[in-house]
Amino acid sequence: MSGHPRVMWEGRFWGGTEQAIIGYGDFSYQRPGKDTVEWFVIGLAPQKNHISIYVNAADEHGYLVKRYAEQLGKVKVGSAVVTFKSAADLDLEALRRLATEARDRAA
Repeated sequence: MSGHPRVMWEGRFWGGTEQAIIGYGDFSYQRPGKDTVEWFVIGLAPQKNHISIYVNAADEHGYLVKRYAEQLGKVKVGSAVVTFKSAADLDLEALRRLATEARDRAA
């Protein structure tokens, strides 16, 4: 994400698991009834058995990841995460479109 900050996020996230995520872009997220969270727009994290790409972008229809799920290749998709075993499993052109839309929404 050219022109956006890149930050290493390290700590316990999502159920207490230790993570190291390279985050690109930044935004503030107001959680209902909780504190505002400073977070990344797109994050990349190597996991023990797979790679995760987090895309924290949504619109009135929900998370963008869900909209791109069928286009992304041989991957698993959560609300805001795409997981895959190798880059060969991922449709890189679809990922580029997803990342571009996420970047544009964060601008």
